[in-house]
Amino acid sequence: MDSTAIAAPANILVVDDRPQNISLLNAALMDEYNVMVATRGAQAIEICLTKPVDLILLDVMMPEMDGFETCRRLKDNPLTRAIPIIFVTARGDVEDESKGFDCGAVDYITKPIRAAIVRVRVKTQLAIHNQKRALWEMVKERTAELNAVHLEVLHRLGSAGEFRDSETGFHVTRVCRYTLLIAQAYGLPENEEELLFNAAALHDAGKIGIPDRVLLKPGKLDKEEWEIMQTHSEIGHKIIGNNENRLLKTAATIALTHHERWDGTGYPQGLKGTDIPLFGRIVAVADVFDALTCKRPYKKAWSMDEAVDEIVRCSEAHFDPQIVESFKRRIPELREIQLQFADEI
Repeated sequence: MDSTAIAAPANILVVDDRPQNISLLNAALMDEYNVMVATRGAQAIEICLTKPVDLILLDVMMPEMDGFETCRRLKDNPLTRAIPIIFVTARGDVEDESKGFDCGAVDYITKPIRAAIVRVRVKTQLAIHNQKRALWEMVKERTAELNAVHLEVLHRLGSAGEFRDSETGFHVTRVCRYTLLIAQAYGLPENEEELLFNAAALHDAGKIGIPDRVLLKPGKLDKEEWEIMQTHSEIGHKIIGNNENRLLKTAATIALTHHERWDGTGYPQGLKGTDIPLFGRIVAVADVFDALTCKRPYKKAWSMDEAVDEIVRCSEAHFDPQIVESFKRRIPELREIQLQFADEI
């Protein structure tokens, strides 16, 4: 950004039903600011929703909708709430001023209008507003940085168990990306897709509590060993804990339920159908698909076509049929992810 660039003049909206008052305010401000005009409260609200407005000079006594109601409506709308409002009115008693501040105004100018006073008040409130806006941008930037660090830690923690039986730990990466594709095809809202993508990283966190003799066994597990392996769902749920943070709460649910089956024969709770949380049902498809297409000490990797056929075959038994349909709509992208994040041999 060029530090020598000159900032554009602020946009001031004058709201008054009397032409004489509009002319006086315009004359006081036009040399330094872009002045816009509205003669009714509803018109002022419409301008604020469609054009950039940095500050409003608002008359109190107007027909149809007075200044107090106009101010309240602007402050109730998240899109216009931050715009500073200065009341300009002949009604200068304490009760009216108090009512104006209660509505959300930042200042109060009484008529008759004096140009010097208007300019000083506008300049002061714009400076305060710009400072608040700069501080808010700094807070948002810092918050974004902290969130990025938290998510990186979350994904690395999710890979911890996988590194014990995989040199790359790409299983977690693939499952998260498969999960996102399936969620998009299913039609989840964007914020829910992001939540699911990040929470899915901890689906196998419980593997960290499984003994090496079971987790790393090169052959088929016996009955006792399989029972031990199944406990990783509950271990993962306990590791993540009963947390009020929505991301961690979602991750705990996924860790516990991604091995449940649509027909009720899964574990650990034997949940059936839609009793299984939606996110658990989505991750179940992504997790099994990745397990089928990856080589492990106890099995060869299946081809993509074989794995897809198996997922489809298990619809209505292992998997939610609607999730399987969403999975089928993303097969080309799933193939690209499988190749991009293939485990090193």
